[in-house]
This record gives sequence, C-alpha cells and structure tokens, in this order.
Amino acid sequence: MSVAAEPAPAISLEQEVGRLRHLQQEGAHAAALARAEAELARFPENRDLLLIAATSLRHLRRVDEALAVLARLEALQPRFSRLHQERGLCLVQLKDARGAIAALLQAVNLNPALPASWSMLERLYGMVGERADAQTAAEHVATLKALPGEVVAATSLFSDGDLAPAEQIVRAYLLREGDQVEAMRLLARIGLAHDVLDEAEILLRAVLERAPAYTAARYDFAQTLIKRQKYAEANVEIAALLAVGPANPDYLTLAATSAVGLGQHERAIAIYRDMLRDAPTSWDVPLWLGHALKTLGRVPEAIEAYRAAARARPDFGDAYWSLANLKTYRFDDDEIARMRAETDSPGIGAEDQVHLCFALGKALEDRGEIAASWAWYARGNGLRRAASRYRPEIQETNTRLQREVCTAEFFRMRRGWGNPRPDPIFVLGLPRSGSTLLEQILASHSQVEGTQELSDVQRIVLDLQGRDPDLDSPRYPAALTDLTAEDFRRLGETYLADTQVYRTGRAFFVDKMPNNFRHIGLIHLMLPNAKIIDARRDPMSCCFSNLKQLFAQGQEFTYSEGDIARYYRTYLDLMDHWDAVLPGRVLRVLHEDVIDDLEGNVRRVLDHCGLPFERPCVEFHKTARSVRTPSSEQVRQPIFRDGLDQWRAYEPWLGPLKDALGDALTRYRS
Repeated sequence: MSVAAEPAPAISLEQEVGRLRHLQQEGAHAAALARAEAELARFPENRDLLLIAATSLRHLRRVDEALAVLARLEALQPRFSRLHQERGLCLVQLKDARGAIAALLQAVNLNPALPASWSMLERLYGMVGERADAQTAAEHVATLKALPGEVVAATSLFSDGDLAPAEQIVRAYLLREGDQVEAMRLLARIGLAHDVLDEAEILLRAVLERAPAYTAARYDFAQTLIKRQKYAEANVEIAALLAVGPANPDYLTLAATSAVGLGQHERAIAIYRDMLRDAPTSWDVPLWLGHALKTLGRVPEAIEAYRAAARARPDFGDAYWSLANLKTYRFDDDEIARMRAETDSPGIGAEDQVHLCFALGKALEDRGEIAASWAWYARGNGLRRAASRYRPEIQETNTRLQREVCTAEFFRMRRGWGNPRPDPIFVLGLPRSGSTLLEQILASHSQVEGTQELSDVQRIVLDLQGRDPDLDSPRYPAALTDLTAEDFRRLGETYLADTQVYRTGRAFFVDKMPNNFRHIGLIHLMLPNAKIIDARRDPMSCCFSNLKQLFAQGQEFTYSEGDIARYYRTYLDLMDHWDAVLPGRVLRVLHEDVIDDLEGNVRRVLDHCGLPFERPCVEFHKTARSVRTPSSEQVRQPIFRDGLDQWRAYEPWLGPLKDALGDALTRYRS
C-alpha cells in the first residue's frame, strides 16, 4: 500500500530571503540569482530580493545588469543604504574610483554602521591620494571594530528602518551582557522611533550617567525631552550641547523648538534669524521662522519667510500650504502656475504633492473656481488617506468601552476623588469647531491663561494603555477601574505640574486639545473641579472645514467624507453618554450661537467657569497673544459669519458626506 507524501510546508518570504543569503555566503551566486529572480516574479518590489539579485549579478561579473537592478531598487527605496553600498562595489569592479567613492559616501551618510563601505572607502581614498579622507575612513573602521558585532548589526538595521529585528538583537545583547552605552542608546533611539518616550528617556539618562561626555546621546536625550514636552529640562541639555558646538545647526534647531514649546516665540525667531545668516539658502529654517512669526500675528513677515522657503526650494509644498493656511493670503497667477507645474514634476515627493494639492484647493477656492478647487482638495485627501493607517473601528471601540466602563454608578462610587484644584479649563470637541475662538475669548480675561493644544492628557492615556497596546482590545479605559483615589490624585498633580511650564501666574488656564472629549471620564476623576466646554459646530460646516484642512500631524480621520462623518457621529454618541452619566459637567457651546449672540454666549461661558464678565472677552480680537492653530488669523479679527456656510458652494460634491452624517445633521443641537 502506497502512502502519498505529505506536501512540504510552505515557507515565508522572510525564510526564503534567509536561504538566499546563505547561498550567497557559500558562493552559490548562480543558484541564489535564479531563486531570487523566481521570487521577484511574485514580489517585484521586494527590497531584499532586489538587493540579493544585484549582489549575485556583481559576483557573476554581470555588473551592468546589477546596476540596472539597483536602479530599480533606488526608484522604490532611495534611502536604502545597502543599495548605495552595492552600487559602490559594482563601480569598484568597473574601476570607477570616483563614482565608487560617491556611492559609498551616500551609503555611510544614510547608515554609518557599514564596515564594508568604510573599509572600501579607506582603500579608495588611499588609491587616489587623499590621505586625510583615508584616515577618517580608517577611524570609522576602528570605531566599528571596537563595538560588539551585535550592536553594529542592530545599528545598521535601525539605520535602514528595520526596527523590529534591530530591537530584537539589541535587547538580547543587553540581557546577556548587561549595560553597554552604545547598545542602550540604540535601544533608546528605537524607542523614539516607536514613540515609546518614557523608556527612551530612562535609557538615555542612564547612558549619560555612565558617559557624560557622549554628545550624541545628549542630543537624543534633549530630543526625547522635547517630545515629552519637558522643555525646561530640555533647555539644560541644549545649553550643554551649545557649549560644545555653539554654531551647530542641529543644536540651534533644538533650542528654537524648545523655545516655541515654552511660548518664547521671540527667542525662537532670534535663533532662526541667526541660523539664516549662516545658511542663507536654507529652505526649512525660513519655514520655521514663518510659523513663529505667524503665531505672534506678524503676518507680513511670516509671508516673506514662507516665500523665501519656496524660493529656496520651488517644490517645497509646505511653504505654499503655509501661505494658504494663513487663510487671509491670496495667491497670484504666477504662484498658482508654479504650484500646478510642481505637482506634475516627476521627481516631486509625496508630502510635497499633498501640501501643494491643499494649497491649490485654497487658492482656487478664494478665486471662486469651486469645481477646480474641490478637485484639488479631493486629490490631496485621497493621497493622504492612501498613506494613512487610520482605522475608524479603533475610535468606535474606544467609545463603546467608555460607555461600558464609565457609568453613572462608576462615578458615584468615586465621588470626591482626584486633585481638587480648579485651574484647568478644557475646551474640546472636533477640530475646526470654534474651539480657538472660545480659547481666545477666555484668554482675553484677566484671570485666564491661553496656552495651546496640550498633549498631557493623551500622554497619561498612553501610560494607562501600556506598551504595545492591543488596539482592538485595549487596556484603557478598563484600566480606570484598577486605580485608587490616591492614583487619581497623583494623576491630577502630575497634569498640573507638567502644564505649569505654560503658565505665567494667572489663576486659570485653557487646554484646548480637541481630542480630549474622548477622555472626559478620566479628566473628571483626576481633576473634578476643572471646567469642561464642548465646542460644537454644525456637522456639514465642521466636516467640510476639516476636509479642506491639512493638519501638521494627527487628525487622520479628516481625509475622507466617510471617515469624518463616522468620527462626528461617534463624537455625538460619546458626548451624549457624558451628558447622561455626568449631568451638567460639560457646557455645550454651539459655534453658530456664538456668531449670532456673542456677548450672551461670552457671559454664559464665563458663568460656567465662575468668572466675572469682562469687556475684553467680547473684544477678543484685540488681545495680543500667540495662537498656534489654523484659526490664528481668524481670531484676530472681529466676529464674522463668512465661514458658516462655505460648504454650500461645494454642495454638489458633498452628497456622500451628507448621507454618511445621517441624523447627526439634526441631533447635533440636542
């Protein structure tokens, strides 16, 4: 009786790549090439397969074919360091020393942990008689040889964006060998890339305790502190860096970024102007300068800075979008023609194209060319949504869990918990809902500090979720049930301590992070006497305003009609829940009501906050302060109705949005 042989288990592409590399190590390049080409028929854009094919072709002396494969790879992943290293080795075979040097330098600039590239550079520089450069390359070779092999391998993987295998190697090394500063720094940098900022901060503190003169680690540490909005601490580290390199542009950029974070915009402007004197052809520094000037309301200077950025790099989409995002700027014919031309440029980057699409949408909207304007907005939204990993189900799961966990009984049993200080006023809701206007009104009061969109509540939520959260079954908000009265008191203290850096002595301050509406339960438990205001706007006006807004970061739900409609409906559902379980806790302010009756709604907001009426709150546009949101120029003008019905000009294209909103079109006023 014959028994049929069981089929061999299928192997993964990753396993096949490993087998091909093993063949190459044994010198079986013809076999490796044949199998790589077979796999490329199925996976024609796979980075590792293309590199294996090129390497085997070089070993088989088919260098022209290898260079052609590398050209394919470069079109897909131009920042992959090993393709440039392989190109350099191909050019060595062709006896093109200068070309090889250029390619290898490109490789090590992208990835300094390439021993083969440095060794070849040492030889090539020696051949062409450039002794100083040969010595520099030799020093890099020696540095890499002095490091553990695992750390070099992990650093190389990290530099090419292979974070998971890099982390696996370096964690295993540290567990086995204990503290090693370069390995610890690398693990911290991986944490930074994953936004695991608390671990990165701990690791880098430990590195600097062991190696206080390690400047690169101090730079990473300052970056981490800035990302954690610990600007005062970051300034200490930045001062130490500037003492070593007072003209270093990276250190100066950190100093300016920290100054902006602390609201010290004049200091940031001075730093940027100093940087431009040393690098007058820079394109990024003028952009940053423009942002700081815009924040202070110095619009003509901001316009000139943004134009300088566009002149320095004509395809710099962010420069054009920053002009459009002033809301009051009007593009001329030549600028519109340049933007159109750049969007068709074959070498334009994805981010630049998205920025130009939104800028053209705004430019043509201002001219009344509505159909063309919508086409550009739709193109920009489509590009951004295609590159996004946004999943609306995650927000809907959060809403469901908040309703299950944060019940009226849950809050009744925790009455009186938290820190009793009444300092914060949370203004929340959706972006583009009138929250900046409410903040400007409140910040015009003598007792209220206007700050910015603070991420402190989100940071607390991230801590409660833990590392590597399961987004489909998260620990938060269920984790709230495990916290004690003392835990919530400490969370309130932490929030107040961390936000103190934005304050100048007034009794109250505004935190206008819109997404905080998801965390009203947490806010109530840790700060029971804080005031909460829900800034709400007609759903068609609000959603359309979001669809034509390109955000610097976050707010990934705003790039399609379906996503923004689902998000708006989820927002209504959750706010209805908070109203039911915490009655009277949240004041709802409709943007349209503020426009129709400014003084009446100003009095209503101030009454909710326990503040006496002050006339400057009605004359909010006269208040001089920094404003960092897209509405910065609008809130420096008297109240106006122009924006309320802008969506109606686009109504022929907004049917899908209206259908997706459904009953939200009427129930938003409830």
